[in-house]
Amino acid sequence: MEPARTTTTDRPTIVHVTGNHLMTDLLGPRDELLDVVEDAFPQTVISVRGNEISVTGQEAEHVGRVFQELVLVLEQGQRIGDDDVRRTIDMVRADERPSEVFTHELLRTHRGGRVRPRTSGQKRYVDTIAGNIVTFGIGPAGTGKSWLAVAMAVQALQRKDVERIVLTRPAVEAGERLGFLPGDLMAKVDPYLRPLYDALHDMVGPEAAQKLLERGTVEVAPLAFMRGRTLNNSFIILDEAQNTSPEQMKMFLTRLGFGSKAVITGDVTQVDVPGGRSGLLDLQRILEGIDDLAFVHLTGKDVVRHRIVADIVDAYAERGT
Repeated sequence: MEPARTTTTDRPTIVHVTGNHLMTDLLGPRDELLDVVEDAFPQTVISVRGNEISVTGQEAEHVGRVFQELVLVLEQGQRIGDDDVRRTIDMVRADERPSEVFTHELLRTHRGGRVRPRTSGQKRYVDTIAGNIVTFGIGPAGTGKSWLAVAMAVQALQRKDVERIVLTRPAVEAGERLGFLPGDLMAKVDPYLRPLYDALHDMVGPEAAQKLLERGTVEVAPLAFMRGRTLNNSFIILDEAQNTSPEQMKMFLTRLGFGSKAVITGDVTQVDVPGGRSGLLDLQRILEGIDDLAFVHLTGKDVVRHRIVADIVDAYAERGT
């Protein structure tokens, strides 16, 4: 299918959309998506006639690119909503290609859903994981650090790049201690590791996840269980790494064996480790310059939960808390 064509002269900028169904999906029900674009570019005038969108005003070229990028996404069979349109606007303003982000499929879930990055930062994150042995994903809650890492691990397992997945977290909880929870050690840590289980269930389904766990193809364990081990041919994810001590972080990083890949995720604004001695703080300065090791910093712009979460994250960041 021929992509949307943009014609730019002094004025106006014209976007030609091929196909009535694409135009309907592009504008949204009752033109709701068109309204999102108009609200974001108040100094432009957008006129729609048939399969042609005409834009005049100071940011007419940006608006034209927004519509063209959205059409490229729609041509891949994807649906778009108002959040997708807002992210597309942000990326176009940053001179990025939203269509390359939204159409980058990592895998299909057990329900047929597509797992994809939703922001340019997330795309950079998964590309960095693919291209390195050790990747640090650092950013606030809601940026998909853990979820995308699990998706990359499942992808590597399905491709037979690795033989198993190891998911781990330090057993430090915000305002709680494991000793006060009922049950043996695994019963105590199971609720704390639940977010990793949930991500795995999202990817492969509860039944398949249980089989992988029973076979030992997927191991979910507290960080203390990693001591003294060498993990070969594994995709290892250390979640909530801001709650490791410096000694625990060094211990974890030296567990890496042949044929393995590690992703370490954390949020340096939510340190719960006793004494505040986080093994994630100042680590980039220590490890800078090591080949096949990279850091990716995600921000409030990469939050993919309700947009109020991004606003909350930004508000805290502005106040340095």
